[in-house]
Amino acid sequence: MNKAVFLFSLLILAGCSVNRQADVSDVDTTSGIVRLTYGQAMLQAATTDPYLAQGTATRQCQAAGYATAVSYGQPITTCTVTSGSLCLNEKVTLQYQCRGLAVSQNSVVSYW
Repeated sequence: MNKAVFLFSLLILAGCSVNRQADVSDVDTTSGIVRLTYGQAMLQAATTDPYLAQGTATRQCQAAGYATAVSYGQPITTCTVTSGSLCLNEKVTLQYQCRGLAVSQNSVVSYW
């Protein structure tokens, strides 16, 4: 009976989805690349809100002089904590490419 309860609890926890906030980990202004990362523990299916991640990347791109950010590539998962052959904690990296030229509203040119 106890084994059945333990296995049932393990299956329930394995399907848990956790929302994570993706934070800026790297900004390369020369190539226009912004990388956002968040952590994911073992037996978690961590996700991040794509709208918030897009907004965070766009703000970083605008601070570097670009207009917007576009997501590209697949998320990169890197194991950060291991125990033997098990990965206990992962780091997920989302990549965004900065595009366009930002135009300041204060730089209005008058020809009169």
